[in-house]
Amino acid sequence: MTTVGSMAGSVTTGFDLPPELGASSPAEVRGRSRDDVRLMVAGPSGITHHHFTQVAEILSPGDLLVVNNSATLAASVVVNDRLAIHFSTRLPGGLVVVEPRVPEGGSSNQFRDEPPRQVEMPGGFLMELLAPFPVGRPSRLWAAVFDGPDLFDYLARHGRPIRYSHVDGHYPLRTYQTIFAQEPGSAEMPSAGRPFSGAVLARLAACGVGVAPLTLHTGVSSIESGEPPYPEWYSVPAETARAINRTHEDGGRVVAVGTTVVRALESVTDRHGVVHAGSSWTDLVIEEGDSLLSIEGLLTGWHEPRSTHLDLLAAVAGSGLLDVAYQSALEERYLWHEFGDSLLILRSAHAAGEGRRVGL
Repeated sequence: MTTVGSMAGSVTTGFDLPPELGASSPAEVRGRSRDDVRLMVAGPSGITHHHFTQVAEILSPGDLLVVNNSATLAASVVVNDRLAIHFSTRLPGGLVVVEPRVPEGGSSNQFRDEPPRQVEMPGGFLMELLAPFPVGRPSRLWAAVFDGPDLFDYLARHGRPIRYSHVDGHYPLRTYQTIFAQEPGSAEMPSAGRPFSGAVLARLAACGVGVAPLTLHTGVSSIESGEPPYPEWYSVPAETARAINRTHEDGGRVVAVGTTVVRALESVTDRHGVVHAGSSWTDLVIEEGDSLLSIEGLLTGWHEPRSTHLDLLAAVAGSGLLDVAYQSALEERYLWHEFGDSLLILRSAHAAGEGRRVGL
């Protein structure tokens, strides 16, 4: 066990990620199955190292995992050898948010200042880029009008999964789905849930650990330039809100599976720590020092240097513990990115935290 200490600098201000630590293929290609990844646990008593299949034994009877059941779309459409369009989010009024990119993971910066405003998409449909999104903020994303058919149908016919340069090949859309995927809408996989398998879920049930779903449709990631998250649509069912509140009343821990779940839950949690059902858009930006009342733990992947996701992780763990965890991950050769290893951050108990409230 590694005890909590300190390190020079902070993961929230940047670190060097060796290229060989980027997971270039899914776990089931590298090993036996998608749950064949490593799991680090970081808590008040320090750092321990495990296999993901041990997660049920690490948690306690009466704990509750909250998962994102959003399903991933084939959100990348190649227009030509110089341009691809990544569909990020559907907006009210028939608008869509898109990211113009160079195909196959090239730099989006080539289209940041002035992408083509009219794009003839495969199938003969026209897309018109209207303005950067959100309005008034420099952005690689654009609000657009698309005159094609239903977006989900169009992407099923012409799209493929968004793929970045660290991935070594083309994998089918099912590779980018979690076992919880039910509600189509995410541009990229809610990847914290990817290592869960049927065997892991059966073991959780046998150990008395509950699982409850919510939906948050993820947009395209912001890993390249450390941008804050964009508004995303979420829905927290009444049954899930009741399960969370009941878990807290009974003294159990609520563990969010992914930063998307934290963002959704904190959007519907009041100042007394009561979670409410609700559906809306969230623009929460969570940082260290913010008071998180909905969860006692977070199961997540490993995030890139200077990613704003690290600020959210620091709100859960504190920057000191987070620094130790990331230093240990580098030393122990954990794997990064959507096909990589996992980190479980656990806090000691459910209590009203101090600091700025970020929810209701």
